[in-house]
Amino acid sequence: MTMTESTSTPPAEPLSADVMALAGELAAERSKPEWQTFNLNLNDEQIEIRDWAHTFAADVIRPAASEWDEREETPWPVIQEAAKIGLYSMDGSINLFIDPSGLLMPLVQEELFWGDAGIGMSLVGTGLASSAVFSNGTPEQWSQWLPRCYGTPDDVQVAAFCSSEPGAGSDVSAIRTKATYDEKTDEWVINGQKAWATNGGIADIHVVVATVDPSLGSRGQAAFVVPKSEVKGLEQGTKLKKHGLRASHTADVFFDNVRIPAANILGGKEKLDARLAKARENNGSANRANASMATFEMTRHIVGSQAIGIARAAYEFALEYAKGREQFGRPIIDNQGIAFKLADMAMEIDAARLLVWRAGFMSAALMRGQTPDYRHGEGSMAKLKASEVAVKATEDAIQILGGNGYTREYPVERMHRDSKIYTIFEGTSEIQRLVISRAISGMRIR
Repeated sequence: MTMTESTSTPPAEPLSADVMALAGELAAERSKPEWQTFNLNLNDEQIEIRDWAHTFAADVIRPAASEWDEREETPWPVIQEAAKIGLYSMDGSINLFIDPSGLLMPLVQEELFWGDAGIGMSLVGTGLASSAVFSNGTPEQWSQWLPRCYGTPDDVQVAAFCSSEPGAGSDVSAIRTKATYDEKTDEWVINGQKAWATNGGIADIHVVVATVDPSLGSRGQAAFVVPKSEVKGLEQGTKLKKHGLRASHTADVFFDNVRIPAANILGGKEKLDARLAKARENNGSANRANASMATFEMTRHIVGSQAIGIARAAYEFALEYAKGREQFGRPIIDNQGIAFKLADMAMEIDAARLLVWRAGFMSAALMRGQTPDYRHGEGSMAKLKASEVAVKATEDAIQILGGNGYTREYPVERMHRDSKIYTIFEGTSEIQRLVISRAISGMRIR
């Protein structure tokens, strides 16, 4: 036998007819529409709306960002410009909310917060109150209150959602603001204090979460619409001077025997009475915990999209800076110490966005005739990852810019200040980990 003969490879045998037939059957079966559900491509309308928001962020928000951060005031002129093009309006919010893909709201909010987080929060803060009206109110209440949340392009308004209190942040069951029904006048009387309220005190429409039956904890709470222009006893407390998001107004709000018509309870009193009666009969704490988690899970990814906008803005600025800044005769991105930071930033931002998009798609299940199923705390995963990526990305951006990054002459310093709140509000990072760990274990971890 020759050396050639001893080392040659025998010819491969052709695939059998059975294997070819099986492959053909599978290919035909999986060409059906139900196999085409995993798609990361945006459709034409999503791209158009995203680009519309990006253009506004680039042309209107970014040029104004530094000024309103320094002034620490609500940027009314920017809000009015957004109202003129329909970006800030009841119709615009409903357009983003009614979306079976669940992606429009995250797409738009990422762009707005890419422009600037403080101004972005001034534009979306009203959405907290309007979402509460839309989610909990009746169709009649939608018509009555939603337009008043936004006003008109000539007379823009903001709205405030008042839930947190000095002693009730993550622990919503600790809310002490109380609403008492006065049968003689058919009114609700509200007493208490709210803290950290976006637009608190400067808004006309305040949506207030108050306790009706303290013995039921969070199950004994309800939401009320309190129009400041029509009541007595609603006063703004201290306006907070914040580390970041300075262009967004945040303040305490006090309610001293504030009387509102009985009809101002979202959902109506009959629905509340039925819910309270059921809560008194039902002692299944596990079911209550799951229902509560599902409610918060459906919105946490939206907060995550805001954090991604901040992270992306810092990354893009740092990337361009590193390509143009020269030290020792070459651009600093030519050094692995810089290049690797940017590579990690790009990877982490994309990873966070994928989690946000997944949670967004899950949140829209009801619009697709399905039931949302957050088995592993997917909404919390999205918010947790995005918020911590934003803090790390903005910190790395400052490091890449060196001394320049630490000054207010460059925007990454502001972005870093803005990012930190995302590990705190709408559920701290610790609370998100608690939610996720409970979801994956099925245990009441404390």
